Amino acid sequence: MKQAGITVLFLLFFYSNSFSQSFSQTIRGVITDQDSKSPIAGATVAIAGSSPLKATITDKEGNFRFDHMQIGRVTLQISNVGYEKIILPNIVVNSGKETVLNINMQEAVAHLESVVVTFDKNKGQPLNDMTLVSGRSISPEQTNRYAGGFNDPSRILSNFAGVTSSQDGSNDIIVRGNSPKYIQWRLEGMQITNPNHFSDQSAVGGSISALNNNLLATSDFYTGAFSAEYGDVLSGVYDVKLRQGNNEKFESTFGLGVLGTELTFEGPFKKGYKGSFLVNYRYSTVSLINNLGLVEGINGALNFQDAAFKVVLPTKQAGLFSFFGLAGLSNFLFKDVSPALWQTPGRRFVPNKIGEDYNKGSHLANLGMNHTFTINKNSHINTGLSFSSEGIDDDVFENLKADTSESNQLNFNGRLIRSTYRGEITYNNKLNSKLKLQVGAKYALLDYNFNQSMFKDSTKVRSTLVDFNENISTIRNFISFRYRFNEKLTTVFGVQNMNVLLNNKSTIEPRFSLNWELNKTSALSAGYGKHSTMESIHHYYTQVKLPDGSNIEPNKDLDLLKAHHFVLGYENRFSKNMMVKLEAYYQDLYDLPVANSKENIFATINEGLDFQYLDLVNKGSGKNYGVELTVERFFSKNFYYLLNASVYNSTYKALDGIERNTRFNGNYLVNVLFGKDFPKLGKAQNKTISFNSRAFFGGGKKIIPLLRGTDGNLAVDPVNNRFYDYTKAYENDIQDIYQITMSFSYKINKPRATHEIFLNIENLTNNRGRLTEFYDPGEPGSVGYMKQGGVFPNLMYRVYF
Repeated sequence: MKQAGITVLFLLFFYSNSFSQSFSQTIRGVITDQDSKSPIAGATVAIAGSSPLKATITDKEGNFRFDHMQIGRVTLQISNVGYEKIILPNIVVNSGKETVLNINMQEAVAHLESVVVTFDKNKGQPLNDMTLVSGRSISPEQTNRYAGGFNDPSRILSNFAGVTSSQDGSNDIIVRGNSPKYIQWRLEGMQITNPNHFSDQSAVGGSISALNNNLLATSDFYTGAFSAEYGDVLSGVYDVKLRQGNNEKFESTFGLGVLGTELTFEGPFKKGYKGSFLVNYRYSTVSLINNLGLVEGINGALNFQDAAFKVVLPTKQAGLFSFFGLAGLSNFLFKDVSPALWQTPGRRFVPNKIGEDYNKGSHLANLGMNHTFTINKNSHINTGLSFSSEGIDDDVFENLKADTSESNQLNFNGRLIRSTYRGEITYNNKLNSKLKLQVGAKYALLDYNFNQSMFKDSTKVRSTLVDFNENISTIRNFISFRYRFNEKLTTVFGVQNMNVLLNNKSTIEPRFSLNWELNKTSALSAGYGKHSTMESIHHYYTQVKLPDGSNIEPNKDLDLLKAHHFVLGYENRFSKNMMVKLEAYYQDLYDLPVANSKENIFATINEGLDFQYLDLVNKGSGKNYGVELTVERFFSKNFYYLLNASVYNSTYKALDGIERNTRFNGNYLVNVLFGKDFPKLGKAQNKTISFNSRAFFGGGKKIIPLLRGTDGNLAVDPVNNRFYDYTKAYENDIQDIYQITMSFSYKINKPRATHEIFLNIENLTNNRGRLTEFYDPGEPGSVGYMKQGGVFPNLMYRVYF
């Protein structure tokens, strides 16, 4: 470790004191029509503010190129007769890597001699033009820049209005009070598994993402009233895009950090061919965390490795083919694990138990192919095929006192392999400059092999929770129209159809949204959508024991969860770099699966790692509503800031008819972000120092408290397995949460490489807010707490060459 530190210092010293040189790089890209995907020839691309003006014209394939561009940041202005003008600001130019752009232009409604609309596609607007409300784009630079991101696409989302995490160190994404299990992950437009290492069977949890920011292109995130193409989802959609590899020049990136060591390769297949490849591999160095003592309470090690790739193969006659993949392996063995560190599945209390050992292994794999075929200048077809697999092995061993006959026994045992085969096709047609049509169909075959068992209550009688090997098929269809009345008013309307072939459940879901530009700086938006999703598959095959000892599976006929989403928004862009946005929403949830008993308050929307296997009925309901305010100053003149606040409420009703908070109802959250760059440092003006910070304030998750008497003292009954007061379920949290995070980066551009050292300090003040409570005879008052993750420094070194 000491030798590694000396090496890093030597590199810093060597490159900081090198002689003055001129540093430059190439900016190039391709411009296509947003709807038809056809290349746009003759478009003018200019470097804003250059003197003399640097400009070029795209060729017949839509390509443009600027060689020998000075490192730093540039702004591109792109225009073409009949199209809306585009401004792309703050494009980063590094010496060690070419800047390659893929740009879409929107045809103007009125075909005038000059440009009629000016807008900035890099300033938060979704890439998907069928989304008009509750959506935004997230650039790779934001993922890398925002403090707390860890270069992790999952964690970056909690910087935005209405989105928070569980604060326990996991990658949970809680959108507008909804459960993180209802987030839909997509890669290259295809639905995938939860991309986090160490996740659980409900596709939540996990602490480290297998997705690597170094591979990402600008991606979209949606929080409600989704367009018609998105089905089987209630909470949010994260549509992650991988960037295309350099198709002219071989390039590499090497990174060494606390979380992992990574290597990326990209380049062309042969000279003159526009195809490319991009490959990344990362291996865990997270064991350094233990050796450095950066995390409290861990008696064990986290291990992971992951890989991703994208291959692009254009053809002259058969269209564009792309192949992509994301895979990961992870495992840990925690000795004497406490609920303060990690909640184990099947946790139970027995008098002679002194601890638990938790052995967990998991894998994920996603492989896919996309094909885009241009029919004519106005229409094209997208076809996709994919395979996804997820596996989880859980073993929880109970450590018993030495005077028992068995010192270590297996309690919970779980094996899950979930494989999914998907195929989809979408037809896109720009009927004219005002009207665009999308029609699509998606088929999924889900193959499950699932077995779980554990000791029943405090006995040694093993009980089977679920045991099945089954296939389930779903078919989704959609049709969507975008109609632009004029340059100011745009509407999108469509229908999603969801079908579950297991039990012949189906829905027809209308969607509608509009965007009305009130003037040159402000706009009003509104949206409505009916949405539905399947419940986690283990509920369908839950085994319930009858009084005669036989088992039944009562949930095979479980219906889809459903919700009506309503959104109203107002946005004002006071200047090209300043935006204020206000959005209000209401979600009416119904047909929620709840326990088939008035004495049980269980609802699947509250499910975390505390799995319950019960007879369920679709008779629950819920409400999520709130207001979100965002004030954003986009990066310009070397600084930015982002302030957002959300006030919200999330409730549900089980069969007892009592309205309760959901466990994810934090009631409020506030984010304050600020960042500043100090560029062109040193004699060669080739160094940049960046500083970024984030402060988060929010309510904690609601809990089920431990049983207490009228005097406030603990009143649990371990002998009869009575610990929690369900009459006060989710009434309150324990305390509000705050966290301050800072990050620093130091970048050095050299003629053939760019070096970067990055340090992110999570929870700078080491605030250990209490999140949940549990019975622990070894703690004062016999109450233990799961707490907010402590201070965590993440150091990384990268070189681009």
